[in-house]
Amino acid sequence: MNKTIIVSKFGGTSMGDLKSMERSASICVERKSSVVVVSATSGTTDMLSQIAKLASSENIEQCEKLVLSIKERHQNLMSQVSKNNEAIDVLNNCFTELDLLVHNISLLKEITPKAHDHILSLGERISSVIFKEVLKNKLPNKKIILLDARTIIKTDSHFGKATPLISEIALACEKLNPDFVYVTQGFIGADVDGNTTVLGRGGSDYSAALFAEGLNADVLEIWTDVAGIATTDPRLCSNTKIIHEISYAEAGEMAQYGAKILHPSTIAPAVRKSIPVFVGSTFDKDLPGTWIKNDVEKKPAVRAITKRSLQTLLTITNPDMLNAYGFMGEIFSMFGKHRISVDCITTSEISIAVTVDHITLNNQKFMKDLESVGKIDVEDNYSLISLIGNNLFSQKSLAKKIFSSLEESPIRMMSLGASPYNFNILVKEEDSKSCVQKLHKSLIESEE
Repeated sequence: MNKTIIVSKFGGTSMGDLKSMERSASICVERKSSVVVVSATSGTTDMLSQIAKLASSENIEQCEKLVLSIKERHQNLMSQVSKNNEAIDVLNNCFTELDLLVHNISLLKEITPKAHDHILSLGERISSVIFKEVLKNKLPNKKIILLDARTIIKTDSHFGKATPLISEIALACEKLNPDFVYVTQGFIGADVDGNTTVLGRGGSDYSAALFAEGLNADVLEIWTDVAGIATTDPRLCSNTKIIHEISYAEAGEMAQYGAKILHPSTIAPAVRKSIPVFVGSTFDKDLPGTWIKNDVEKKPAVRAITKRSLQTLLTITNPDMLNAYGFMGEIFSMFGKHRISVDCITTSEISIAVTVDHITLNNQKFMKDLESVGKIDVEDNYSLISLIGNNLFSQKSLAKKIFSSLEESPIRMMSLGASPYNFNILVKEEDSKSCVQKLHKSLIESEE
């Protein structure tokens, strides 16, 4: 592809109903999108996951009600958009596939990771069929292609959260025609054996970034229901501001530490190819939004504050490691083996304390492996607050402002120094909202 390439991604709320789809299609026309990546219609992925659970537990009556609800919703959308028999057949084939999956799961009385990925993929596959027809109505003289993302987004076979195969994706992208407009699915891919995989919840942003990287796109657009990236979650603080320009490094830290507007993996493919990323709202398309790029004009000490809830602190202690070596290596090999990420770490001679998502405690195999290394202390009900900015460890009086703001809130753990872009603070969940508000007032509002 030699012309200007724009990859545009639209989330679930942008696919929520016909009016939303038409609004999103108008943006594609206006921005001259080359590849359009869509999420499932709002709420559909959760319903599909529930259908799989109900089918495996033999609750067929409730399961069939949800299946019927999905069919009726999307058939109604299609009936308002198009009478194209070919598109209707593709939609009905998806419904047939859903019926077969439900039948097989109910027979086995078990939902395997492979089957779960397959059933979840139907949300995006269904919405993309309908959106392609919506866009075709807006661009009658343009060749609009419904592209199966599984032919492009190649992954490993780690069902539930597959890892993309970057070089294979780049090769697959070479087959795309620059004169066509492609409508495709976020979130899904396929392994080398053709099995359907998913990139993890929220993975549509990641899919769009992988398409942008594979195509050497000029711009990646993330269209959502908010008008850009804010200085903190507006639900936590009433005085937030939209950030109009932010660096890759800052945005990546924000995504990693709880900013829900971006999937944590989104920035990496864009960084690898220096692709500018625009974040805007389909509901207010003319607002300036947020640009994420390599070089930015203003570099404030603290750009934004994020909060990541449902955090657990694990402290692993082994007195036998006093003056010994290999303790940390053994522990982190366990995290690597079970593909569990760690957000913050503090260490002593015989102890390591790490923060993980609360759901990690459900992984009994991991917890058992970890217990083989040392005694485990579990502390729950925490939130991780992250200050995102620039050269944080060289900012004078920053620590003073932080501790003054939080003098009435006990801090369980802090992490500063591994990156100049973030300062992490672990506090109790019940204190977290007020902590964010106080820090935002002291470090962001007061600097404006």
